[in-house]
Amino acid sequence: MPAPSQHGRRNNAQEDPGRNDQAPATQTEQRPSDVPVLVSALTVVEAVYGKTDTARPRWLLSRLQVQGVTQADSLTAVQLPHDAGGLHGHTYAIDALVAARALRSPAPVLVLTSGRDDWSKLCSDRVQIKDV
Repeated sequence: MPAPSQHGRRNNAQEDPGRNDQAPATQTEQRPSDVPVLVSALTVVEAVYGKTDTARPRWLLSRLQVQGVTQADSLTAVQLPHDAGGLHGHTYAIDALVAARALRSPAPVLVLTSGRDDWSKLCSDRVQIKDV
């Protein structure tokens, strides 16, 4: 594997067929190697839908542990929006399912999101939230 450049990016774009060499390093490249990175299958659909070809997500997902949604996650996701002050509608459906998965993961749990307010409501202080 090529050494990271001074900006934390790899110099070999062939490792990642969809990589933009001007983009900052991904979170997976910056994490300690003994820390698992889990991603919900729903997050993949939400993040990629209509935005890019599949080469980049396939490369990134090959480095992550994609987690399915369980029946228990579904039941928890029904309750979370209610407990968060009555959030409702499809706007919160995927976030509630992903939050349910995060809440059943062993601590510590970090969620990367662009919607901090919703996540803080869904998970309270049981999950660390980081803006991306």
